[in-house]
Amino acid sequence: MRARLARLAEAVRLIVGVPSYRLYCQHMAAHHPGEPVMSASAFFNARQDARYGGRGGGRCC
Repeated sequence: MRARLARLAEAVRLIVGVPSYRLYCQHMAAHHPGEPVMSASAFFNARQDARYGGRGGGRCC
C-alpha cells in the first residue's frame, strides 16, 4: 500500500511539473557515476529555471 501511495504521489508531482530528486539521483548514479550530483535545492532551482526561463524569463508582465 505504501509503495502504491509513493508512486501515486510521484505521478501527481510529475503532472504538476515537480520532477523527482530521487529519480535524478538514481539516474546520475546509473549513467554518470563520476559526475557531481546537485543538492536538492540546486536541483529544484535548475528545474524551475528550465521550466520558467529563469532570471525573469517567461514573465508576462
